Amino acid sequence: MDAFIQFWSVDNTLFTLFGYPMSYLEFFGTIFNLACVWLIARHNIWNWPIGIIGVIFFSALFYQIRLYSDLIEQVYYLLTGFYGWWIWLYGGQKNAKNEKTELPITHSSLAHNLIYGGAIIIGTALLGWFMARIDILFPNVFPEAASFPYLDAFTTVVSFAATILIIYKKIECWHLWILVDVIGVGLYFAKGVIFVSLLYFIFLIIATKGLITWLRLYNNQKSYDHRTGDRQILPAA
Repeated sequence: MDAFIQFWSVDNTLFTLFGYPMSYLEFFGTIFNLACVWLIARHNIWNWPIGIIGVIFFSALFYQIRLYSDLIEQVYYLLTGFYGWWIWLYGGQKNAKNEKTELPITHSSLAHNLIYGGAIIIGTALLGWFMARIDILFPNVFPEAASFPYLDAFTTVVSFAATILIIYKKIECWHLWILVDVIGVGLYFAKGVIFVSLLYFIFLIIATKGLITWLRLYNNQKSYDHRTGDRQILPAA
């Protein structure tokens, strides 16, 4: 039991790289989350179970380095991970031949984008206010003050919106992820988790590639629907 508890400590070092102690949590959380984003960019359904594993590692990491908004974000990812997995499997419609089709990649409407924008502003203000006081409200659970509460809250709320857009395969999800990744590079560097900062730089590259890939798939999909009047059949998982 002691070994199990020690494994989940941020001070438990897996290896040291150029003088930087790499914990088990940071290393495995980074690897699984990197694989998850890479699979999303490739439009691969296996991103969901891989992402769920990464969430477990990062939940323990963020709690211990006091990024509490990110901790809440991981809980959200855990729940939406199972939901997104289900939607990508069963969220499509049936075509004229009564065959199961894949949930299509689409653009989010202007009205929905405005709603998301307003929700992000309000959500950031509320979550930032709460996180700035969480050590006072719940001192037994969060004994130290949160770091960068409003900036952390902003990236968390934007990530919430981006995850919903990913679940329903909206291209705009990548615009939000690119914004989160740019901020994340600096935020995690400032917190001293250099490997996670590097991870977000790689995320930025993958998100840019993901945007390009999804736009290409979207255009191919439109061309296919125009020719056949039907949607593509969902491939076997």
